[in-house]
Amino acid sequence: MSSNPPAKNDKLKENLQINPIMKTALVTGASSGIGATFAQELANCQYNLVLVARSQDKLQQLAQQLEKDYQIQTEVLSQNLTEPNAPQTLFETITAKGINIDLLINNAGFGDYGLFANSSLTRQLEMIQLNISALVALTHLFLTPMRQQGEGGIINVSSIAGFQPIPYMSIYAATKAFVLNFSEALWEENQDAGVTVTCVCPGPKETEFFVKANFPNSITESSQQNYTSPEEVVKATLNAFQQKRAHIVPGGFPNQLIANLPRFLPRETLVKAVAQQFRPKNK
Repeated sequence: MSSNPPAKNDKLKENLQINPIMKTALVTGASSGIGATFAQELANCQYNLVLVARSQDKLQQLAQQLEKDYQIQTEVLSQNLTEPNAPQTLFETITAKGINIDLLINNAGFGDYGLFANSSLTRQLEMIQLNISALVALTHLFLTPMRQQGEGGIINVSSIAGFQPIPYMSIYAATKAFVLNFSEALWEENQDAGVTVTCVCPGPKETEFFVKANFPNSITESSQQNYTSPEEVVKATLNAFQQKRAHIVPGGFPNQLIANLPRFLPRETLVKAVAQQFRPKNK
């Protein structure tokens, strides 16, 4: 009798678990949303995990569940990556514990909605610190030993917001453009070193992003029709990583259109069109 073909999840597990020795992944922003989904999918692929976020309780709850369900080992580290020295502290803590990181997932980040001139400068600088500076620092710190070992991987979470300027989300879109360009450059630099760098650029997601970014209900509701689930984003990303792709835009045709439209429109025209979508309704 012929056996049934493996399910997609089993195939992903088979592909990612190349080495029979269990690997370890570090996931930032792991307490909810895409970060928690990455943790669950990698646990299913038999990765041990280092989970990082500010919320100790949520991390502990997730870690206990993953250990129970997948018989893996987890390490929970509560760390606020908006603090300038946090990446170095995190690296030193992990190194002191004798943990080798095979896969780094830079997922931690946040956005903010509103007119830049009226926004909190402190919050904007914290966004740059988390979305860019912490990501760059962690990438540099963990990339060096990966290159020395001749293997490893880094997944950086950007956004389709990174493909064009977005009025009323000016800093967020700019940080995600940085992540995309930075990641693609590292993809090329490290191909011969055995390290794969993949950048994922998801569109609107079924997460707490819109609430935390203080979006008005009108914009949040209009974006719901294009939502992509965290599960879809993570599975598409891990498949792209396995294929050694530089970047992936999950979510189907609408997100592909958004990502490619800047190639065909004058920049001023594009920015004005985007502004119409994001401008507060009372303006």
